[in-house]
Amino acid sequence: MKTYEYDGAPFSEPRSHPWVGSASDPSARHYDFTASPELIRSALEDFVPFRRYAAVEDFYALLERVNHPKSSLESADCAFNAPGPNETRLVKAELECSGRLMLLYRDLVLNTRRDRLAWLKSAFHQQLARLDPKFALGMVGTTLVPVRYLALPEESQAGQQLLLAFWAYGSTEDDVMQNVGRLFRNLTQAMRGVSARIVVGD
Repeated sequence: MKTYEYDGAPFSEPRSHPWVGSASDPSARHYDFTASPELIRSALEDFVPFRRYAAVEDFYALLERVNHPKSSLESADCAFNAPGPNETRLVKAELECSGRLMLLYRDLVLNTRRDRLAWLKSAFHQQLARLDPKFALGMVGTTLVPVRYLALPEESQAGQQLLLAFWAYGSTEDDVMQNVGRLFRNLTQAMRGVSARIVVGD
């Protein structure tokens, strides 16, 4: 599967974790799915209009794995942009959808260590590159974004999170949603591989 270094707008101002409000929706807020996994199927408004597609259940399953009690990771944020005109020249298709999933170590201190976040980003590239080599209608981009961890001492709050940006393509909405479901299943498999390699502590 294709993976890239994300080449979007730079992230210069650190986000807060947990976060409240966004530029597009001041009422939006962070949901702790490790504490309330039942919210995965009710709190993600971007996915609600597409619940008839199996891909949405694939994404919910991905979030459940990330936020499982035995996982060393958790999700911080996610988004989904509905299928619309394809704006990239990399793939020949009429429509695309896109979105993001942000990940962090559950042990917040690890997120302040650049070596641990760099390893996490590299590990996802390695796992995804091994999967589904014939899949040309989906891709994942990775980048590390600055974050302030409000639960840590003020002098130790500066850290990062891993942003997984994704795109899927097709000639119809049904095609796009089928392909993004395939992408989510690949991400879930990659998550298993990465999680198995995480060493807790030093």
